[in-house]
Amino acid sequence: MEMLFTSRLGGLLAAVAEEMDAYVPVTKGDCPVFGRFDASKTDQVDFNSIRMCEPAKEFLFPMRELAAVFPDGAVEQTEKPFAVFGLKSCDLKAIDILDRVFNETDFQDPFYIARKDRMFIISSDCMHIGSSCCCSLFGGKVYPESGFDLNVSKIEDGFLVEIGSEKGRQFVERHANIFSDAPWAAVDQRDGNRTVAQKQLEDNNLEYMMDRPIHEIVENSIESQLFDEEAANCVECQACTRVCPTCHCFFLYDAKDDGRFEKVKMWDSCVRLGFAQVAGGANPRKMLGDRARHRLLHKFVYFLERYGIEMCVGCGRCIDACAGEVEIRQVLKRLNEELKSGSRLAK
Repeated sequence: MEMLFTSRLGGLLAAVAEEMDAYVPVTKGDCPVFGRFDASKTDQVDFNSIRMCEPAKEFLFPMRELAAVFPDGAVEQTEKPFAVFGLKSCDLKAIDILDRVFNETDFQDPFYIARKDRMFIISSDCMHIGSSCCCSLFGGKVYPESGFDLNVSKIEDGFLVEIGSEKGRQFVERHANIFSDAPWAAVDQRDGNRTVAQKQLEDNNLEYMMDRPIHEIVENSIESQLFDEEAANCVECQACTRVCPTCHCFFLYDAKDDGRFEKVKMWDSCVRLGFAQVAGGANPRKMLGDRARHRLLHKFVYFLERYGIEMCVGCGRCIDACAGEVEIRQVLKRLNEELKSGSRLAK
C-alpha cells in the first residue's frame, strides 16, 4: 500500500473536518472515548495508543434507532458523511463481522449499509498494550492490515499515513498539500514500533495460549460445570455484550409518539433472563450458566459455522467492564485444561 508522511495529526484531522463530521479520541479520566473533533484545538488531539474504551459499533448500529413509523411510512436517513479516527485492528475486524451480519445475501439492513457507506475510517497502530488486550489469541495484530481508508502510525517526528481504499486515495489527492513522501527510515521506525508492541501483546497473553483451536475447546465443553461456576460471579449487568464490538442482537418494540406509531430497534443481550423466552413463557435458558455457555458457543462455534470466522476479536473490553470479574481468557484456559486432563470426555 502507498505510504505518505505528515508532521501534524491535527492538520490531517482539520482537513477531514472540512468535508465531514469527525470523531476523535477524548480522554475522560483513564478512559479514551469518542468525541466530536474541534478544529480550533488541533494541537490537543490525542493519539490513542490502545483501543478506545467504547466500541465503534454504535456509529453503525446505534443502541436505539427508529426503524419505521406509521402512517408516515419509511424512515429517511439524512445524516452527513462522518469520519472516525483511532480505530484499531480489533475494531476493524469487528466491523467486518458486523458487515457479514447486516449486509449478507439473505438479510440486508438498509440503515447499517447507509451508515457504512457514509463512514470514513482512519485507523491507527497500537503503541501500548492494555492488560486486557488479547487479540493475539485470536490471530490479531497491533496494526491494521485491511478495512481502513487511511491508517496512521505514530513515529518520532510525525505520522506515517497508509492509503487503504479508493476513498482514502481520493481524500489524499484532494489534500496533497498536507502530505509528503514517506522516508524509508520512517517506515523502518514504524516497523520497529510494531515489532515491539506485538511482542508486548504476545508476552501479555503467554499464560493463556491454547494447544488447540478455541472453537474445538468450546464445542467440546458443552457439558462442563465451569459455566455454572463462572456464572455464580455474574451480576447480569450485561456490560459484556454492551461493550463488545461484535455483539449485535436486537429486539423491536412498538411505541406511540405525537399521534404516530413507531417501530423501534434496540440492542438486546443474550445474558438477559428473558432473551430466549418464547410465547407462553417457556425459556430454554433460564439458568445463568446456560446463558454463559450460549454466549461462548455463539462467539466461537455457531458464528464460525455460519460465516467462517469466530466472533471474538480479543479487544478485552468485556474483561474491563465485567462487574463480576469474569475473565474470558481464564474461562477458555480452564476449559482447555479440563479437556487436557481428561476429567471430562469430549463429546
